Amino acid sequence: MDGIAIPFQSFESGQRDFEIEGVQAAGSAQLTLSDAIKCIEVMTGAVLPRGTDTVIPYEQVKIKEITATITLDEFVQFKNVHTKGKDEVQGAVVIEKNTQISSAEIGVLATVGKSIVKVAKLPKVMIISTGDELVEVSETPENYQIRRSNVHTLVSLLARFQIKAQIAHISDNKERLKNKISLYLKEYDVLLFSGAVSKGKFDFIPEVLDELGVEKLFHKVAQRPGKPFWFGRKVSPEIKGWASSEIEMSPIEIRDKVVFAFPGNPISTFVSCAKYFTPWLQKSIGLDFINRNFAVLAEDIVFKPTMTYFLQVKIENENGVLKAYPYKGNGSGDLASLVKTGAFIELPSDQIEFKKGAVFPIIPYR
Repeated sequence: MDGIAIPFQSFESGQRDFEIEGVQAAGSAQLTLSDAIKCIEVMTGAVLPRGTDTVIPYEQVKIKEITATITLDEFVQFKNVHTKGKDEVQGAVVIEKNTQISSAEIGVLATVGKSIVKVAKLPKVMIISTGDELVEVSETPENYQIRRSNVHTLVSLLARFQIKAQIAHISDNKERLKNKISLYLKEYDVLLFSGAVSKGKFDFIPEVLDELGVEKLFHKVAQRPGKPFWFGRKVSPEIKGWASSEIEMSPIEIRDKVVFAFPGNPISTFVSCAKYFTPWLQKSIGLDFINRNFAVLAEDIVFKPTMTYFLQVKIENENGVLKAYPYKGNGSGDLASLVKTGAFIELPSDQIEFKKGAVFPIIPYR
């Protein structure tokens, strides 16, 4: 603090008047007190003068000409002095490996002189929509068309992780799909598809990926919405191991091509990306993924199919308790319903009845 630096022993012996013999400014070389009955004015951030061990703030001192009079009868030695090594001792680890860098870490890195830091590389991502019914956002669709919205939703979701994804659209033509996807697999680390993974006559994505050597790890998940979700990878001939629990590798050495193919309905795409891509990304770059978000169900719910149910909910903070109020939209195609809600509550497949007051994990998106 701004004030005077003194030897505490002088104060303890009863001395209250100290002659000022200099000023220790912040950023200036360390001064030395010549006599224990004197003091040195000291500024916040300055090094403590030699021969002193306690700082009395200006608010508790009266200064007249060159004499500082302390107005206190009691004080504590080393008060207002930040000793060397008090925060961390030399050699201590101040930021653990695989810590996500926030503004707090940036400040620590700067203060310890780390101008260059080794970090996990974010994947290069291409987001692809398919379907002849889709037109650009700026266009006016015909009665048999809709605007292309899912890719822009996915771009926004990925932007939270500083990923600047590219977007593309491919028509429902198998050869065109195969040619384009072949190129994207060479150029990008991750492909995110929206649509063409179900059982329709023009849902060519699973077939094309198989022909291009992308290994299907699974297709279809017992959940609603998003059941047709497809996931796979194309193993690099050079380095194997992206998202593999069998091979221990540094995250920045990962080279496999990973493919997430989400169903085309907007809500299915949205929840599948949040539920699967997010934890995959965090684990792939070295972060442990733990869902720390939970809420109390505010109403009774009955869901009979034996599958996980991602129910849209409004989240309200009621006296420090997060309450999830179910919202009934118009199915997985009702993109507008996302504006009226703030999360998905994850109801497990081993239950049919979900009682008010029960606690379940949520996937917030606000």
